[in-house]
Amino acid sequence: MTGTDTPPGGKAEAPESSVTVIVAASANLGIAVAKAVAGVVSGSSAMLAEAAHSVADTVTELMLLVALERGDHPPDEDHPLGHGPERYIWALLASLATFVGGGVFAVYDGVHTLTHGEELGDPLLSYLVLGVAFLLESWSLRTGVRQARAEAALLGAPVGHYLRHTPDTAVKAVVMEDAAALVGLVLAAAGLLGGQLTGSGVWDGVASVLIGLLLVYVAWVLGRSNARLLIGRPVPRAMREAVVEEILTVPHIVAVLELTTLIQGPREILIAAKVDFRDASSARQVEWACEEAEQQLRERFPAIRRVYLDPTPDLGLDPGAMGGSA
Repeated sequence: MTGTDTPPGGKAEAPESSVTVIVAASANLGIAVAKAVAGVVSGSSAMLAEAAHSVADTVTELMLLVALERGDHPPDEDHPLGHGPERYIWALLASLATFVGGGVFAVYDGVHTLTHGEELGDPLLSYLVLGVAFLLESWSLRTGVRQARAEAALLGAPVGHYLRHTPDTAVKAVVMEDAAALVGLVLAAAGLLGGQLTGSGVWDGVASVLIGLLLVYVAWVLGRSNARLLIGRPVPRAMREAVVEEILTVPHIVAVLELTTLIQGPREILIAAKVDFRDASSARQVEWACEEAEQQLRERFPAIRRVYLDPTPDLGLDPGAMGGSA
């Protein structure tokens, strides 16, 4: 087998994703404290659920920072293909933090309120905190969406499609969590208002349960995305077809018999292929063609970091290629 193993070209992808995560974590940390104080003062379970929501988001984003840092470690003797998949392990743990720290607590607190009732205090502080939190979460969401739009524009894809399929789960997590946070704030405000108008804590309890279910859904979507990438996800079909097309433009290569692709990180793709060469090609020409194919692939698709080509005869066209007889 002939092949090339090129390490990632620096950390070009890390700074912008890191800034997006840091902005979100900073906003959530301050919001969590304010929500907790407001929840205690007002006696609102929805506000306490929102405080748990923000704490879970903060923990999640700290884990995402670890994921970004760990995933960018260069290849070494024990990890010859790099540490790219490690980011998905940490991102998966982050989604579990959202589920346990936010979703489960919020649902439990809401059910407790519905079954035992609650004494409602002055909601003024809660309304003020919700208003400020809405502004901060909107700012954080804007940062994440701006990065997602920029990345989607580079790929020529709609931003919604990009967020559903991107291997950059840090950006996906920030956008989903901030969007969920805005919905959660609206639910908490509705719970407070319903309780204020009716004098019943049922509205607040229902809001808390809905916030918890929202967090469980977000955790499930993010967990599934990271699990798929950990198991091993290929590049999209259109890119696979384009890779084959590019390889076939190289002189001396006549067919791509088998193609395997693997996403190892947001901008880290491995390509392995069984390739049929012209029978008249010399060993030198085969070596040159492998190098040329790698260069062309990396120029067209900068995310491709490793290319392995295996010269393989097409036995379907040449039954005697392995020394057999008819």
